[in-house]
Amino acid sequence: MNSGEDAGPLDGLRIVEVSSFVASPLCGLTLSQLGAQVIRVDPIGGASDYRRWPVTADGESIYWTGLNRGKHSIACDFRNPDSQRLIQQLATAPGPGGGIFVTNAGGRDWMAHEALSALREDVITLEILGKRDGTAGVDYTVNAAMGFPQVTGPGGGEVINHVLPAWDIACGLHASTALLAAVRHRDHTGVGSQITLPLEDVALATAGTLGYLTEVIINGRQRQATGNAIYGTYGTDFVTADHARFMIVALTNRHFRDLVDLTETAAAVDALEAALDTDFRIEGERYEYRDALTALFARWFRRHTAEEVYAALRKTSVLFEQYRSFTDVVESDALESNPLFSTLDQPRIGQYLAAGHPARFDRRHLAATPAPVVGQDSAQVVAEVLGLGADEVAGLFERGVIG
Repeated sequence: MNSGEDAGPLDGLRIVEVSSFVASPLCGLTLSQLGAQVIRVDPIGGASDYRRWPVTADGESIYWTGLNRGKHSIACDFRNPDSQRLIQQLATAPGPGGGIFVTNAGGRDWMAHEALSALREDVITLEILGKRDGTAGVDYTVNAAMGFPQVTGPGGGEVINHVLPAWDIACGLHASTALLAAVRHRDHTGVGSQITLPLEDVALATAGTLGYLTEVIINGRQRQATGNAIYGTYGTDFVTADHARFMIVALTNRHFRDLVDLTETAAAVDALEAALDTDFRIEGERYEYRDALTALFARWFRRHTAEEVYAALRKTSVLFEQYRSFTDVVESDALESNPLFSTLDQPRIGQYLAAGHPARFDRRHLAATPAPVVGQDSAQVVAEVLGLGADEVAGLFERGVIG
């Protein structure tokens, strides 16, 4: 546990996590970054995500260490009844900050809410599911069923998956929020909670909230794929004389006027507006006639280099950014100049700039700390949380209960 200035806002909470892949580990990572003690429990030798790509030249998972920074690790034989009882004891250990359990590895009776609540009445459990009926589902299959790949890309019947696992990320953050809500409820009432969070429902809720589904219900039609254009407003990408590419967004009338002035197209835009009998002060009209407007603006971008475009845009209100690769981001000063990042010496991976929690608390970021090796904290965790002596801990190792 942390104390004093180093303590995060969740100092004093203890979460036991049995998880793998993205959503559930991200929930634990978020809580750990905010100061909670998160104990990740894995099978001896690591779960199925322990070697997941990207990996180092030595086969160590950069992916796994990224999602499990700052956690404590205990390894158990999940098939051993003694190990199962030990995990139950960790998840239901006494104390106001304990009794919190999160998993995406459901379907085991000994990890069910009913089993844990029998040991601690006010336990809080959160189980991440694939689909709400309990059947399997991952980000990539859930996304395929939501309609987003059909409106991503240029259209024409092709489906394009988004490279970002958006539903896993949203689910992990929803999970951390739900757990904190349950903790507050328990603090006020003394009552625990059983929370289930299907990845499918996270996606459906988001699609409904942002209007993708409601648009069909109310208007009887779904939006079409529009490439890099932004639905309902004016925004798209442009190529410069030296083949760089910029994303340009004009959300407001001021943005749009500045873009027209920058590209020296005022007369042409006025003529287009008159010919179409429309009003480009209306955001929806700018979207409807985006292709004609883009053709006018594109000529200016094609005549100027990226450096010239960047300098000119900086003098306007237009929202913009030049497209960059991951390599471009790393080679720029985007990381070194940002206090979100600090140097992390990650065993098995190496030294690199790692992000802490993106929110600042009292003007400071909560810095990243290294991920463990699977099982490295087994002895310490069972001794501290369960109050076991050295001989008892040694016996657990000897019997293969922990590793």
